[in-house]
Amino acid sequence: MPFFSKKIMKTGAVELGDASRGSSTLNTGVNRGISILDFIMRLAAIVATLGSAIAMGTTDETLPFFTQFIQFRARYDDLPTFTFFVVANSIVCSYLFLSLALSIFHIIRSSAKATRIILILFDTAMLGLLTAAASAAAAIVYLAHKGNPRANWLAICQQFNSFCDRISGSLIGSFAGILLLVFLILLSAVALSRR
Repeated sequence: MPFFSKKIMKTGAVELGDASRGSSTLNTGVNRGISILDFIMRLAAIVATLGSAIAMGTTDETLPFFTQFIQFRARYDDLPTFTFFVVANSIVCSYLFLSLALSIFHIIRSSAKATRIILILFDTAMLGLLTAAASAAAAIVYLAHKGNPRANWLAICQQFNSFCDRISGSLIGSFAGILLLVFLILLSAVALSRR
């Protein structure tokens, strides 16, 4: 009887070893899928932040007033907040473009741990920068649309329709980039926790 029970234990150990090898390849496949999704989301975030920077940076509208000699003009660089918005979106877009190399590295070698931690740190820093810029610009866009009667700030969007449409659209792209960065951080955290 003891001989029979030893044989069952050995067989059970072999079966357990086979199962762990199967789950290891499954883990690698899931991590590779996460890495591919990470790459695609980085491309989408590049498009969102680049589009926001271009839309805001090329915003310009001039209104004639009585004669051609007196004109009212609205440009993005009239307000330092919008300049900060363009610069921040450009920095985040550049970072995301450079991080594509690490994202490709993770597709090839999905077990890399140190580079994922580096990406999480830099993604979080870029998330903070982009959130600060988009939030500050959103406050100015709100004032442009609604004004502030207590401070005697008039809403300018009644006169500068094209200007306000472009800056509002630029904010949409930037907030989409913020959401994508949040998902990128979560994806990297999930990939790290699967190790």
